[in-house]
Amino acid sequence: MQHWHDLKTCNGHQKVFDADTLKAIAAAKLWNIWVPKTHGGLELDLTEGLRTLQQLASIDGSLGWTVTLCSGANYFIGNLQPETAAELFNPNEVTILGGSGGLFGFAEKKGDAYLLNGTWKYATGAPYLTHFTLNAKIIEDGIELTDDDGAPVFRSFVIPCEAVHIIDDWHTMGLQATATQSFVVTDYLVHQDYSFIYNRFYLPQDIFKINFRVFADLTLWINYIGMVQHYLAEASKLLDEKTLEDPHKTTTEAEDLLYKYANEVEAATADNASFSDVQIEALHTAAAASVKWLSKILMELHPLLGIKAARVEHPLNQIFRDYFTATQHHIFTR
Repeated sequence: MQHWHDLKTCNGHQKVFDADTLKAIAAAKLWNIWVPKTHGGLELDLTEGLRTLQQLASIDGSLGWTVTLCSGANYFIGNLQPETAAELFNPNEVTILGGSGGLFGFAEKKGDAYLLNGTWKYATGAPYLTHFTLNAKIIEDGIELTDDDGAPVFRSFVIPCEAVHIIDDWHTMGLQATATQSFVVTDYLVHQDYSFIYNRFYLPQDIFKINFRVFADLTLWINYIGMVQHYLAEASKLLDEKTLEDPHKTTTEAEDLLYKYANEVEAATADNASFSDVQIEALHTAAAASVKWLSKILMELHPLLGIKAARVEHPLNQIFRDYFTATQHHIFTR
């Protein structure tokens, strides 16, 4: 069995992971880092999982990003009804969830089921998925439902990969092997048992007590740190010590801050407490500022690396393209 530490950097022009990479990810149960052991997962706590994602991102941006987003979708096992979770997550099979967090389609109520229609964007790992997750606005009796504030009422759904049509529209400068394609669903009837609501959990593990916004902030933030650490390690091979400090020291502040928040989240969940809205916003603001600072480091350093770093086949070029493609995710840009 290939250990995940043996996974290698992807070719910058590689559109998808090769079979060996996918086998290694599955064998190491990386899709299931948050999934309970009873359902075939690793059942890592928050800090353990973040360190794993950091190491993957420091190996390859597409690798870290894809595992983060897909394991983050498998995290929804905690939101599913126990019977549905047990059905989807069989320890003897590989289950890979992934999809879109955007509210791009509709779910028309039909008794105890919903009729799904729409086109959803940005499904990381689309060719690898066994099931797709999506958010859909609810329609009942021909009327689109809204809450008291006028916002759309929506639910999230899990549907099999056979129910979607993937659109090959991920043509970006970086993170190419994440294959973050769009997908279409047409008149697919899904039972209500395969729907869920964020932050409503049915599993007892502490990891599922975490506010999903906090979980998303931390898991993506650690990817940026890992990619920058990879970049700095490669840059140190071209620059003398006076130009570039120790790569790890350069990102220590960001890393320490992230794990400080992660430890606070773990302590709160262990005490069955929750982060307040003020704490959630403070974490988000700190993460956004940290990523902005990491981006500044790369932007200032890249012009010093010469023509080698401008060649598309050079690792630095790929890491640069991967990182700045990743920063286009809306999470820290609004």
